[in-house]
Amino acid sequence: MLQNLTGWHALVILAIVLLVFGSTKLPALARSVGQSVRILKHEVGDDVTGAGATGTAPGTSPAEAPSVRSAS
Repeated sequence: MLQNLTGWHALVILAIVLLVFGSTKLPALARSVGQSVRILKHEVGDDVTGAGATGTAPGTSPAEAPSVRSAS
């Protein structure tokens, strides 16, 4: 079904979305969709790796995690 979509189809869908939601609500809509995707990735990641298994903050890989330094 989706194999037959072309660039023109995407432009028509984008125009319909713009007409339905308006240009003022689109940034908020995109922000909420992005936040939902982040939450979904976080929850799926917790299911796969286990909560706190790596000891890093959600959304960061162990290579990107900040090192903890003790004050001496």
